[in-house]
Amino acid sequence: MDPVGVAAAAPETGPSPAWQNKCPWGTPKHAAISCSLADVMSEQLAKELQLEEEKVAFPEVVTIAEGPFITGENTDTSSDLMLAQMLQMEFDREYDAQLRREEKKFNGDSKVSISFENYRKVHPYEDSDSSEDEVDWQDTRHDPYRADKPTTTPKKGFTGKGKEITTKHDEVVCGRKNTARMENFGPDFQVGDGIGMDLKLSNQVFNALKQHAYSEERRSARLHEKKEHSTAEKAVDPKTRLLLYKMVNAGILETITGCISTGKESVVFHAYGGKTDEDDKAVPPECALKVFKTTLNEFKNRDKYIKDDYRFKDRFSKLNPRKVIRMWAEKEMHNLTRMQKAGIPCPQVVMLKKHILVMSFIGQDQVPAPKLKEVKLSSEDMKKAYYQILHMMQQLYKECSLVHADLSEYNMLWHEGKVWLIDVSQSVEPTHPHGLEFLFRDCRNVSQFFLKGGVSEALNERELFNAVSGLNIAADNEADFLAEIEALEKTNEDHVQKYGKKSPFSSDGDPPIIYNE
Repeated sequence: MDPVGVAAAAPETGPSPAWQNKCPWGTPKHAAISCSLADVMSEQLAKELQLEEEKVAFPEVVTIAEGPFITGENTDTSSDLMLAQMLQMEFDREYDAQLRREEKKFNGDSKVSISFENYRKVHPYEDSDSSEDEVDWQDTRHDPYRADKPTTTPKKGFTGKGKEITTKHDEVVCGRKNTARMENFGPDFQVGDGIGMDLKLSNQVFNALKQHAYSEERRSARLHEKKEHSTAEKAVDPKTRLLLYKMVNAGILETITGCISTGKESVVFHAYGGKTDEDDKAVPPECALKVFKTTLNEFKNRDKYIKDDYRFKDRFSKLNPRKVIRMWAEKEMHNLTRMQKAGIPCPQVVMLKKHILVMSFIGQDQVPAPKLKEVKLSSEDMKKAYYQILHMMQQLYKECSLVHADLSEYNMLWHEGKVWLIDVSQSVEPTHPHGLEFLFRDCRNVSQFFLKGGVSEALNERELFNAVSGLNIAADNEADFLAEIEALEKTNEDHVQKYGKKSPFSSDGDPPIIYNE
């Protein structure tokens, strides 16, 4: 035997028993292949063994081509550039093969796999036997179905030479550039695949589309802002909802049951009162939450009731709807407070939070008191209601120095056998530039309702106006009567502008002094 031999061939034996196959000290089933120490130290042998192991472990991986990388009798090897390129190509192929082995080892049998495609040096199927026309688009980085964007014009402003010169003002070039610029429109504006269709848009068409896209974007933003920052039909936007939550959490309200009334300026909700309010005052068992709408769409002439009111004239701002609404709610709170002091039946003010006015509920068990228009009263009750309203109008004018300005059967409730006045946010003082006109309109509504209701004692609008105001205007017809009222308003307005203050009121409950110069 060679002295450098590692192992000798095992003697041939017959089939071994089963216990020998299981016993670790038994005779090995396959005889060991003898090799010399020189073979063990050979790099060629180590490379072959490594390739065999890789073939068994990764049968699908494309192995590196064996043999010399310089093939062919006509290959020019005298050029250093050619040798460098061939060496670089061989190195790239070995690098790509190593990447494929790492990719296969990392992915294994997982359904979700990663790819090292972006790190490869050459095309993975470049060394395949497929024809040049066969291309696997899944393994290419360039999408053949995506059209190329138009090339930019160089700084000199033109391309080509001689008759083939093309400037940046060329119709085809500008059309393709306008098509590419449509991709800068908003995401909600669908532009389609104009580049793929080689669409050429003129400047006029592109400018029209651009303006339309911007208009749609602004309109979408306005709709979103209107939804988030203004009150809708039920007047509960996020800010209003937060204020209601704070009232419930503070114990002012126990729970809010639902909406009981909607109008052009506000929405009224029913709620059960809590223990005490912020000033430790008792809260009524049932409350009415009047939430004023923050949009002026339905009540656009609201400003004429407040901009000429001397209590709020300096604070009025038509440009900020939310401030106008808060001032409108504050105006109703002050008017209700005056009426409560005069003993006029009206809701009791609990508190005011911005544009939410909390009042006592006129009704019982979540059922609001019916309006005077809806309830059917007997003749005695109608007569009783008429005289009560006449007395309340006189109190409102003389003691509270107010004109309701929207008094009708829709703003009067019948509860516990008497009439209650509501909705006094638009009420103004008699010295308002249109105060007497509003009073005459209220007298007309009240007189017509009770005359239709069968109350024979009801006065007509002119007699009722004189009875409430105490002015005793004499006129044969309505036109002359209104002319006298306008003259009084003009005289009073001139007096206010001359002296810089409203007409004085007497402290003993007499009606306001209307100057008749």
